[in-house]
Amino acid sequence: MIWVDADATPRAVKEMIYRASQRTGEKVILVANQWFQTPRSPTIELRVVGKGFDVADEHIAENVSDGDLVITQDVPLAVAAVEKGCLVIDNRGNIIDADNARARLSMRDFLETVRESGEMTGGPPPFSDKDKRRFAGELDRWLARRKA
Repeated sequence: MIWVDADATPRAVKEMIYRASQRTGEKVILVANQWFQTPRSPTIELRVVGKGFDVADEHIAENVSDGDLVITQDVPLAVAAVEKGCLVIDNRGNIIDADNARARLSMRDFLETVRESGEMTGGPPPFSDKDKRRFAGELDRWLARRKA
């Protein structure tokens, strides 16, 4: 099953996930704080959860199972999912797994401390075609392993 932290997922990534689900029959659950249009498909479900900080993340973390794929930019959610046996791919196609999840959380916490101190760190670069290709490749690899 594929779980998507849908509020922060770019449209291009969601569209890749929709096509992959329709092509393979893999179940997709998108979790968001508000309703949005999704394709009509028995394999695609949108779950609208209450508004509030981390409500969608908590819903995903509570419901994932070993072997699921989670799509998120949220590092604490990624760590929680990895600890339950999931693989995580961020929106740029970077893998978060048991080997690197804790290190990514430490880096996130460090950067948050730096920002809180007033230091300007800038944001991530714009979402690019290279990011889309890397995401598509990682999604396809996960789907291929599921099929094998």
